[in-house]
Amino acid sequence: MTVKGVLFDFSGTLFRIESAGSWLRAALGRTGIPLDEGALQALARRLEEAGAQPGGRLPRAVPAHLAAAWAQRDVTAEQHRAAFTGLAREVPVPDPRLHDALYARHMEPAAWDPYPDVAGVLAALRRRGVRTAVVSNIGWDLRPVFRAHGLDELVDAYVLSYEHGVQKPDPRLFEAACAALHLPPAEVLMVGDDPRADAGAADVGCAVHLVEHLPVAERPDGLRPVLDLVG
Repeated sequence: MTVKGVLFDFSGTLFRIESAGSWLRAALGRTGIPLDEGALQALARRLEEAGAQPGGRLPRAVPAHLAAAWAQRDVTAEQHRAAFTGLAREVPVPDPRLHDALYARHMEPAAWDPYPDVAGVLAALRRRGVRTAVVSNIGWDLRPVFRAHGLDELVDAYVLSYEHGVQKPDPRLFEAACAALHLPPAEVLMVGDDPRADAGAADVGCAVHLVEHLPVAERPDGLRPVLDLVG
């Protein structure tokens, strides 16, 4: 197999969301809501356990009234917001303004850190003439994140679930990504961290390589094997 294009997942593959404590602290600062450090950390843990942070830990349990929105959370921007703000509202907070502030914070470029080897791997692929696309289950435009971190010029296309109305592992999203690169699936490698969503690319004929969804400091070179797979 000759790989001429690589599709990358976003969260847990190229970037990692900030800690729940950092996320909450930023939202508190935005709203001017006071909270001492002990209470902040306790609230951050409860929000994290509820799965209220997009890109963070999955919820321990999804309440029945949110089940439909959660299952289709990445199909539209509206469902994405409804699912995550709904989970946040399951946790008592000191001020209801915090729900919208938390959701807004996770879309800010500063809330995301690239893995250490992202720039090097994307640049190496560009030098080899390998086309790249970001294929993400998401409910908002992540392009500003790549621009803010100086990576946008290393990505050829973005295929985002909410813009197409389908989410991985639906084959239509992978087909759209291959079409965006003007390549047949047999010449494309999908790189992601989710064995269900990302490995769905195999159903359209793409090769698949999975990485571990770890904190940024614990995965300094997890993307390097992609360069060997491309050859």
